[in-house]
Amino acid sequence: CLIIGSITFVFLTSPIVRAYMVGSNLEKRLETSFGVTSANMTGFHQTKPFSFWQMFTGNGAVKIPFTTYHYALHEGVDLTLNFSPSAIPGIRPCLVVVHGGSWKRGDNSEIAAVNNYFANAGYQVATINYRLAPKFHSPASQNDVHAAFTWLRQHATELKIDTTNFVLMGRSAGGQIVLTMAYSGNENGVKGVAAFYGPNDMLWSYEHPDNLLIMDSKLVQRDFLGGSPTEVPDRYIAESPYLHVTPQTVPTLLVHGTIDAHVHYEQTARLAKKLDDYKIKNMLLTLPWATHGCEYNLNGPSGQLSMYSVERFFKAVTGK
Repeated sequence: CLIIGSITFVFLTSPIVRAYMVGSNLEKRLETSFGVTSANMTGFHQTKPFSFWQMFTGNGAVKIPFTTYHYALHEGVDLTLNFSPSAIPGIRPCLVVVHGGSWKRGDNSEIAAVNNYFANAGYQVATINYRLAPKFHSPASQNDVHAAFTWLRQHATELKIDTTNFVLMGRSAGGQIVLTMAYSGNENGVKGVAAFYGPNDMLWSYEHPDNLLIMDSKLVQRDFLGGSPTEVPDRYIAESPYLHVTPQTVPTLLVHGTIDAHVHYEQTARLAKKLDDYKIKNMLLTLPWATHGCEYNLNGPSGQLSMYSVERFFKAVTGK
């Protein structure tokens, strides 16, 4: 019993101990990567990379009501976004958030705590719904995000959005969508992108599938892209941000757990290296204990480290 208890204790406390270790040099890494320190942070923000007590007390964000808007009608699908206004008055940067769900499920309610957090931090936050696979294939999700940008610009005055100051954030499939959007260069005013454990090389993903006992990732990709790499090669290339890195690529923050069983950590590490090779401002926050969806609880070890990093990254690229 003592041995079992000791093993259980180590298992449960390991993320906490390692969170302090990861956090010990996090501010220095953010300063090196993006030129931002805690001295630059004002207003609502997380003051420490990780706090044991925050797991119980919360991050202090107050509830900010959101409004649902209809931004487009595509192929009979009424597309909506939830808009959370900035707690700081006046014209503010806009954060566009895209949910995950293997491109075939989920909606913008899954990340309500993230939206609320960044509204507290002074961003106008728009989290969008998009058309889902397998009924709709690429480039449907990209077209929907473009439509959301168009709608936000058209309503920028009433929503107090600085249309020269957008940032993007997505998790899992949403990470792939925002990276693809940011790296395409087709939307003006995008200053940076934060992606959590998102696929970024669809050809590499297809050649390195998940364990079938966990998920048929090849089927997931075929449903999203409308076929295999031999059937629709152009779509695999178009939806692979890894293949579209250029010297003009926007600053990027990547977050990934090394034991992710759904999206291989190696894929994100490859992107970080390519960004380094192109001398693009970037940082990969590696979480050695974390798996897919690790930051869902914003007050857990992964959530705290992630929010600390993302809010400072956004501060650096938006200047707000």
